[in-house]
Amino acid sequence: MARHDARNWHDCTKMTGLLFSVASILLIQGASGQRVKVEPEVLSYPGQTVNLRCAFTDATGIQLTMVTWIYEPKDGERLNIAVFHPNFDPNYPDSPVKGRVSFTPSPPNLASPSIQISDVRMTDEGKYICEYATYPSGNEQGITYLVMLAKPQNSASIVTVEAGTKPVVVARCESVDGRPAAGISWVTTANGNGTTVSKAGADNTVTVSSEYRMVPTPADNGKDISCVVTHRTQAKPESFPLKLAVQYAPKVTITGYDNNWYVGRTNVVLICEATGNPVPISVQWKTMTGEMPDTVQIKDNQLKILKVDDAVNVTFVCEVKNRIGIGRDQITAIVRETRLPEKGATTGSIIGAIIGVIILLAIIGTGIAMYRKHRNNNADGPPKHKPPPPKKTNSSANRQNTNPAPVAEERPLQNQFYTTQSGEPVTDLDAHHDDTDDGYGEDEREQYYSAAPSGWDDPRHNEVPPFYMRTDRDPQDYHQAPNVNRGDSFVSPAMFV
Repeated sequence: MARHDARNWHDCTKMTGLLFSVASILLIQGASGQRVKVEPEVLSYPGQTVNLRCAFTDATGIQLTMVTWIYEPKDGERLNIAVFHPNFDPNYPDSPVKGRVSFTPSPPNLASPSIQISDVRMTDEGKYICEYATYPSGNEQGITYLVMLAKPQNSASIVTVEAGTKPVVVARCESVDGRPAAGISWVTTANGNGTTVSKAGADNTVTVSSEYRMVPTPADNGKDISCVVTHRTQAKPESFPLKLAVQYAPKVTITGYDNNWYVGRTNVVLICEATGNPVPISVQWKTMTGEMPDTVQIKDNQLKILKVDDAVNVTFVCEVKNRIGIGRDQITAIVRETRLPEKGATTGSIIGAIIGVIILLAIIGTGIAMYRKHRNNNADGPPKHKPPPPKKTNSSANRQNTNPAPVAEERPLQNQFYTTQSGEPVTDLDAHHDDTDDGYGEDEREQYYSAAPSGWDDPRHNEVPPFYMRTDRDPQDYHQAPNVNRGDSFVSPAMFV
């Protein structure tokens, strides 16, 4: 177990040492590479003078011996264009930039041997390397990319086409002699697509061309389409708004016929409306029979009938012509003996109005009902309904029954009436009655009056007493139930039907 742990520790130590060595090498190379300071990229236009700066930042413990500037074109071999040694004068070997390149300042300084190139050309674009020869570390270098810019000439145009069934070019856009190559895109609602091609231009520039293709239809005529060009030299994309130009034969429509031409009607007019590209150049009216009625007047695209008669009961044709073709439309007139009734409000409108009124009334009625219900629920006071009339007790019936009841056999059967007992049994059969004129005590009269329905007048204050207090009534007007004594049965007498 201990031997196994020792082996693992040895392998781990060995791996750690290897990683430390690799990191040290990378740090040394990185530190040495960063000591030559240059600009990563320099932009320039043709004809300008560019400065390519270079400097060795930290030469502690290092001896700088010589500086060489190297030019590496995009497609080609590396060339020395400028060399400086402190013991010699600057040297400029043969190169595409000879005579236009020089060290700056002059005489040069080994710590910062920058160069400048005057009257730069598009072909000067490429990689420029500032390389130091040092002791003891060897050669160290920094790289600058010279990017040549050329602002392109942008343009766009519409291609006039005829409506058809095959894709054709309807618009073109170009970006000429730009560096680097421009980008072109299309913005439109038309149903098509753009194709872009690039080709080399003069002095190492690039020309980009784009075409928009689609199947043109009459509906596409006049639609918006824009070419948008983007380039590094432009602060923002350049847009070229255009409108599609699709030519097509005239499309014709006759208007003005209301299907109500009756004999004797005057001054009816038919209008021939046409659209086309190019603009129609002629309008011609004619009939299917070949003869135009005498009452017809024609002026440009209008056909006027002075007076309707059977002669205008024909088919009128309007033909419109332009450079692409001819378009036509026709209408058959029907002459009636009498005029059609004028159209009033449509049935749908009437029904809609009625429904609207009904809904409005329903809303108003619902609101009134809810308001009344709310007011009744919140109102204070006695109930608004009348209670049922009082029921006479058997004791009262006994007191009033002073005359013997008539014999049943002496009255016709159909005139006999029988009164049933009250809903509750009589419990006070021997009540004491004061000897008053009407057979009622004062307390009993008050109780009887208070039992009267709400809203009835007190009989004591009426000139005519209510029917239940009248004394002049015929005893035969109503029939009371027979007297019942204690011990008698409470069962009602038999009824004869």
